[in-house]
Amino acid sequence: MKIAICDDEKVLCEQLKNFIRRREMDYPVEAIDSYGAGEELLAAAGQYDIIFLDIQMAGLNGIDTAKLLRKRKNEAVLIFVTGVKDYVFDAFDVSAFHYLLKPIQEEKFTAVFERAVMEAEKKKRMDKRPEQLFIRRRNQSVRLDKAQILYVESRQRKVVIHTLRDALEIYATMSHMEKELGAQFYRCHRGYLVNLSQITGYTGDTITLCGGEAIYLAKDKYNEFVKVYMRYLRDGGTVCV
Repeated sequence: MKIAICDDEKVLCEQLKNFIRRREMDYPVEAIDSYGAGEELLAAAGQYDIIFLDIQMAGLNGIDTAKLLRKRKNEAVLIFVTGVKDYVFDAFDVSAFHYLLKPIQEEKFTAVFERAVMEAEKKKRMDKRPEQLFIRRRNQSVRLDKAQILYVESRQRKVVIHTLRDALEIYATMSHMEKELGAQFYRCHRGYLVNLSQITGYTGDTITLCGGEAIYLAKDKYNEFVKVYMRYLRDGGTVCV
């Protein structure tokens, strides 16, 4: 279990760390990292299971930090820490799990923390299930594991879905496929949508995939692609070996 604490009050960070450590016999914790600002948390390379996030911080506040985390598809269990009850309702917009009011009582912390651990473990179990894409082809429903898709290629009014085993041609637009496949796929060219987890290398105009196949990378997309791919790797994305 990896936990982050983001609060500009060092005393509170230490208090939460001590509360967590006193529960380690029941809930083994791999890491507890603390950050003094939302910007520091967002810049960190770690992927956390539970994040304790102060709402009122200098610079980027906790709510805006949480919104940016969710925008990056970060599904960590969020627990807001606040001294003002009025802010609590904003937490629903970012699917916060719970909140703790300052000053924090250990008994209340323990009750919330135990439930948060259970929620984080449930998320882990669900994450292990392969994400799937459902498509209609020749009056049949076909189910594909997204992880098995190498790339999608545009072909006039159709698209070709290239997988590790074969290629499936269906009637669809690239925009539709981009929406269906989600953030793990990047539109590297008007005619190609690539699975970031299947990339083995790239140059200024080419992306190489598992098995050695190569697809086009538009020159005007290069800088954006590098940023997206580096962020994907930094956030713990899987890579082709």
